[in-house]
Amino acid sequence: MNSHREPTGPADEQVTLRGPAELVDALPYVLGFHPTDSIVMVALHGSSGRFGGRLRLGIPRASQEWAAVAKQLAECLVEGSERRGARPDGIVVFLCQDPPEGGSGRQVMERLRPLAQKLRTACGALDVPVYEALCVSDGRYWSYCCPDARCCPPEGNPLGVPGTSAMAAAAAYAGVHVRGTLREMEARLTPWTAGDTAGQARALDAAGSSIVPRILDARGRRQVANETIATAERLRGRLAEASTATAWAEADAADDRLISHEEAAAVILGLQDRTTRDRAAECMEGPDAASALRLWRALARRCVGGWAEHAAAPLTLAGWVAWSTGDEPGARVALGLALRADPGYLFARLLHQACNDGLDPEDLRICLRKERKERKEGEAREPREAAADRTAPHDPGRRPRGLRRPSRRVRPKSAEGRSRPSRSAATKAPATPETRPRKAAVGPMTGSSRRRHGARAAGGPHEAESGRQP
Repeated sequence: MNSHREPTGPADEQVTLRGPAELVDALPYVLGFHPTDSIVMVALHGSSGRFGGRLRLGIPRASQEWAAVAKQLAECLVEGSERRGARPDGIVVFLCQDPPEGGSGRQVMERLRPLAQKLRTACGALDVPVYEALCVSDGRYWSYCCPDARCCPPEGNPLGVPGTSAMAAAAAYAGVHVRGTLREMEARLTPWTAGDTAGQARALDAAGSSIVPRILDARGRRQVANETIATAERLRGRLAEASTATAWAEADAADDRLISHEEAAAVILGLQDRTTRDRAAECMEGPDAASALRLWRALARRCVGGWAEHAAAPLTLAGWVAWSTGDEPGARVALGLALRADPGYLFARLLHQACNDGLDPEDLRICLRKERKERKEGEAREPREAAADRTAPHDPGRRPRGLRRPSRRVRPKSAEGRSRPSRSAATKAPATPETRPRKAAVGPMTGSSRRRHGARAAGGPHEAESGRQP
């Protein structure tokens, strides 16, 4: 087994990992959380096996999909590494899955063996070898590459005690934190399955009947936007004033109690309008970001029953705030769930790709700050212009603001109903079909259409997450 070097902080601070046990121990620090039901692939560079890009994908439930998924993952990791400047010299594969009730880790390992082989074959087809392929299940790990039973026995090797390795010490020194398991992170963003789900569904039905028709109306759309942002700000302030518990479950339950069904439904429906959602995204930094993230998570949990697709908007906002504040693992989880709720949600797709490519969120923050400044300046001008119209002296020849001058003169008609010819009509040639000017086609500008809900794609978590080592 080759040694691998993993940076944990500054470029000159590295940790050398020797053997499968230390690789498995390093995995939560590489991703920022403990993966569950996941394929994880890490690129290695140079003779020392320096960690590079990494990729995570939920294990497909259907084994028929494994060959195609393996090929796509291998291409994604290799091509992504090449775009960042270096083709990987090798890859390490992890298959992480807990056994079902009554099952064992060894059974999981044997069931996933064909998937490991397909991943090794797909990487080899791209001339990038898999140095190690490990299965992690039920507190133990197995190697798919080592045939020596002396170091890799059939019953597997036990995992080390968490937090006792050199990697854990270096990560703690560098300020790298593990946020729990992937399942725990997703639970904070998943719609309710217990509690008063029926009451929340009724509130969403009522809000949908009253708010969606107003969004489709030009004047009502602006009113809904202002009401949505005002309600969201009121809720965010309420959450900011409340004390938070240390445990995630207790903190989320406390936040849920501070938001009524009707308030949650009104904001969820209002965020379905793209321009309103973009205004909500402006709360992305500074002291307001933490309470905004709590609000978007709480609203995602309220998209119960047939309204699950509407969670794409609050989930995307949660992912954006997490990314903007430096929490890339949390951002990937939220954006992945947004794409699971609505695979065609463009804002989530763009943010997910940008986060995986290691781009700087500051560019988007600059755009949102500029839009906020321009909107506030426009809102400040409107009362002044309206006051100027009211106080201006009456002038019969003065046109009100916004009224255009007629584009052509209307000639008086004669008694027979025909327009009187102009004096120079006799000197002008009649327009032929080739020279007669055509009228421009004018159609109404449509607003955001009502988002559909109901049918959704079924399946497992197939949102790939890739990127550079944080």
